[in-house]
Amino acid sequence: MERQSKGLTLADGLLADLGGPRTAGLLERLEAATPWDQLAQVVKPLYRNDTAKGGRPNVPIVVMLKVTLMQRWFGLSDPAMEEAMMDRLSFRRFLGLGVDDPGIDHSTIALFRERLHDAGLASELFDLVNTHLREKGLIVDEGTSVDATILEAPRGRPRKNNPDQSSKDPEATHTKKRGQIHHGYKAHVASDKNAMVTDYRLDTAKVHDINHFEDLTEHEPDGGKVYADSAYRDTKRRKKLEDRGVFYGVMHRRVRGQGELTEEQKHHNRLCAKVRGLCEMPFAWLLRSGRKRTRYRGLRKTGTDFGLWAMGYNLWRSLSIKTA
Repeated sequence: MERQSKGLTLADGLLADLGGPRTAGLLERLEAATPWDQLAQVVKPLYRNDTAKGGRPNVPIVVMLKVTLMQRWFGLSDPAMEEAMMDRLSFRRFLGLGVDDPGIDHSTIALFRERLHDAGLASELFDLVNTHLREKGLIVDEGTSVDATILEAPRGRPRKNNPDQSSKDPEATHTKKRGQIHHGYKAHVASDKNAMVTDYRLDTAKVHDINHFEDLTEHEPDGGKVYADSAYRDTKRRKKLEDRGVFYGVMHRRVRGQGELTEEQKHHNRLCAKVRGLCEMPFAWLLRSGRKRTRYRGLRKTGTDFGLWAMGYNLWRSLSIKTA
């Protein structure tokens, strides 16, 4: 049984013209861009409780999905999302909450995310959204750009009452980039020419970028194109792709003993840089939405969060793309 809205009241009518028009307009477009009913059907089997035996009615699944995506769109934690629902009219309208309807507490939000995590549904929801966007012509499978970014995890500190214990994430690992030590995880992403995330892998920080290159490019059709920075350059992988007629658009780097790149290598890099740079757009949005630092402990929970973020990013990005 789902919780029912109390419906619109006189107060809702008086407040109809209030609230931020820019945010309200954005949410209206996201409402139309998202296949809510299809997503809800994936999540529905997680709800089997009988409220006749006690307990409160469930918040509607579509409402919980909207809350989950709004957190990714606006970079909100569970408590911050609960607070925003209390005082942002545009948020309440998007969720279908009238003035007299109760909000959704942060523990309910956390429980919903845990259910998605335990059932491993983040990747399934991501794939469903991508299928929807492909049907709309917003994801174009013509070339794949691959890149990775580090998600910093708290390094922790010894607990005051037990120095042998620490708040450090035990599954996060270290890596070194440009002389700086990082601790956390690494998100490996494939994107299309519209800068839409077509696939992803989440691993610990110490795993080299190239380890997931084949995972992310295996679906590139014969005669396609693959782009990446020089960290992905590998002779065996190049031959494997070129044997299928796939353009190997991986940036050249100087090898030992080479003073500078040849003119041909420089020309290749200039051509590839124009396309490869699109893969930076998801990471720029990741930084803006506050997801460059992990919020949860462990590889699987961080992976669930990143999958939900990637789904939210693609829906947000789709608003800026015109279909061919």
